[in-house]
Amino acid sequence: MSPTTHSAPAVVGVIGGGRMGAGIAQSFAVAGSSVTVVESGERASAAALDRVATGLKRAAERGLLDEPAEQVLARVTMADSVDGLPADADLVVEAVPEDAGLKARVLAAAERAVGAATVLATNTSSLSVTELAAALTRPGRFLGMHFFNPVPASALVEIVVAPGTEAAAVGAALDWTHALGKKDVTVKDSPGFASSRLGLALGLEAIRMVEEGVAEPEAIDDAMSLGYKHPMGPLRLTDLVGLDVRLAIAEYLHSTLGERFAPPRLLREKVARGELGRKTGQGFYSWE
Repeated sequence: MSPTTHSAPAVVGVIGGGRMGAGIAQSFAVAGSSVTVVESGERASAAALDRVATGLKRAAERGLLDEPAEQVLARVTMADSVDGLPADADLVVEAVPEDAGLKARVLAAAERAVGAATVLATNTSSLSVTELAAALTRPGRFLGMHFFNPVPASALVEIVVAPGTEAAAVGAALDWTHALGKKDVTVKDSPGFASSRLGLALGLEAIRMVEEGVAEPEAIDDAMSLGYKHPMGPLRLTDLVGLDVRLAIAEYLHSTLGERFAPPRLLREKVARGELGRKTGQGFYSWE
C-alpha cells in the first residue's frame, strides 16, 4: 500500500505577524502555500516579514529547506488589514493576542473578506472556540488550530473541534497539519483544551514552589527535564511562552475551572514589573 500523501493549502492567510503568526506563515510557505500575513502599520509589517525571513535563513543554515530561503520568502506577502486577505484563501489562521473580544472581531472581519469555502481557524491556546464561533455566520467552517512555539520546529498542532464544526473542516485541517509534517491531537472544545490545561497546571505549581522557596528555578526545571525527560522545565517554558500569556490563560481557566488554576502571587508580581520572560530579557531566568 502506498503511503498517504497530504497537500498543503494553496492559499493561506495569517492574521498577526508576531512570533506565532510569523512561525505559522513560515511553515505554510515552506510547504508550498502562498501566504498573506496581516499586520497593521508599516513598522509592524516590516518586523513581521523580517521574522519570517530570519526563520527561513536559520532553517536554510540547518539544511532544513529543499529550496533557497529567498524563493520560499517570495511566497509571503503582507497586508495591512483583513480586507487584504485573498478571497480565494483555503485557510485563514487568526494569531492575534489572547483577548476574546479582539479575536471575535478579527475573525468576523476575516469571514467577510473571504469566500464561503474558506476554513477559519483560531490559534488560541485556551479560549473557547465555541464562544468565538458565535461571532461568525458560518461557524461550521471554523475550528481551533493551536500551534506551538517555535512553530517551524514544533511537531504538534492541537485541533480543537467545536460542537458546530463541520467534519469537512476538521478533515481539511488534519490534512493540512500532516502536510506541514506535524502530528495532530484532536480534542473537543473545553477550557484549556488538552495541552494548555495540563501544561499550565504544571507551570503554576512550579511557580508556587519558587514562591514558597522550595528550590531555585533551575533545580525545579532540572527535576522535570532530567527526571521526567521533558524537553525543558516548566519555568523555562513559561519564560518562552511569556509570563503575561501564562497569566492570561491562568485567569481564564481560574474563572472556568476553579481554584486549582488560581494565578500565584509571584506570577502576578513579575508581570506587573514587566518581567515577561525571553521577550523582555527577564522572567524566571535572565535572557540578556
